[in-house]
Amino acid sequence: MSRARCERCTRPQTHCLCHLIPRLESRTRVLILQHPDEVGHALNTARLAALGLANAELIVGENFADLRLDPAYRACLLFPGEAAQSLPLTAESDGRPLLLVVPDGTWRKARKLLHLNPQLAALPRVCLPEGLQSRYRLRKAPGEGALATIEAIAYALQLQEPETRFDDLLRPFDALIEGQIAAMGEDTFQRNHGGGSGG
Repeated sequence: MSRARCERCTRPQTHCLCHLIPRLESRTRVLILQHPDEVGHALNTARLAALGLANAELIVGENFADLRLDPAYRACLLFPGEAAQSLPLTAESDGRPLLLVVPDGTWRKARKLLHLNPQLAALPRVCLPEGLQSRYRLRKAPGEGALATIEAIAYALQLQEPETRFDDLLRPFDALIEGQIAAMGEDTFQRNHGGGSGG
């Protein structure tokens, strides 16, 4: 028999995170395009990010041919690439705020989303500065600077809007990690994920 789940955060009701999810305002709009395989993922940080931001939307799918990007915003894709500009971006003369389009999935699946959606791949790309460390201590990062979706969004917003604090967006993420460590036991965590490496 499956455990009852919270309809909002989709966590088991005994581990509901809703009390930790903020409701943060931002000028920057965030549009998260989630690969369907991520929906059932134990972390699903994209959902937590969308719930925590007033100016965010989460759409699940692989083909976004019908997607209409709001022209009141300057759309760009948060994804590394040779032509990607490092955040923060300077304001354009027309004063439009940014629309950050964020693919959510493994690197392979995120690239597949771009391959299937040429209009997304054609967007100007922005990226985060090098050297950022993930707080997700339970997984070996697939590469330098690899972050969970919620971390990438929080960093991007903090860079673009330094006058606002976005730390609270990561509270449910930190609680998820602590819960997983508690479930496996401190000894197992230390043995497998080796304290002392920081993170």
